[in-house]
Amino acid sequence: MDNGREFDEAPLPLFAAGKAPSYLKDHRKRLRERFLAGGAEALPDYELLELVLFRAIPRRDVKPIARELIEIFDDFNGVVSAPIPRLKAVDGIADAVVTELKVVEAAAHRLARTRVLQKPVISSWDALLAYCRASMAHGAIETFRVLYLDRKNTLIADEEQARGTVDHVPVYPRELIKRALELDASALILVHNHPSGDPTPSEADIAMTREIAEAAGVFSIEVHDHIIVGKAAEVSFRSDGYL
Repeated sequence: MDNGREFDEAPLPLFAAGKAPSYLKDHRKRLRERFLAGGAEALPDYELLELVLFRAIPRRDVKPIARELIEIFDDFNGVVSAPIPRLKAVDGIADAVVTELKVVEAAAHRLARTRVLQKPVISSWDALLAYCRASMAHGAIETFRVLYLDRKNTLIADEEQARGTVDHVPVYPRELIKRALELDASALILVHNHPSGDPTPSEADIAMTREIAEAAGVFSIEVHDHIIVGKAAEVSFRSDGYL
């Protein structure tokens, strides 16, 4: 967590409108310059988060709140992906901050999606995994989505099929196959997340995947893979021999 540095305990100082001290302005200028010169890799997570918070909290030292958010949600990705109620439960986090964080999250999802939509999945597999991580790794509940592919294995649709609880999501193979036929899809990739962080498939996950594959096979639709997304890793049913 941020190179082992101690977290600041002091409350956030609030400065009068237009009268932020020069040291605060200088600090923000230096951070922006380091980011522009070296990119995100030049900054630890809490400083990258400071850059996001500058607009939402223009006249405060945002370092303490940035470090507190990293401490609570583990890393930068965990902060921007955190559920809104949990963010608002943190002292000092108002709607303006939540908006900035969720704009960053939405931008990340949109960029990742652009890299895979309407592209052959086989040649953009790493981009597909990155998209799945960005959109699902930090979810608080299980979400099941289906990637529909055409005859050239190009992604034609990405749709959320169901939402569940922290450890279960209901999946209805009949509805999934019906949608595949509507889209004239030739293949599917199933994706869901494990909020626990451990992507190891359960017996229920394995049984459900086989049921979908059998139902899809009746209509000559192939299930290419089922990917389970954890917080730091993914499991591919195809690669690991479950499918």
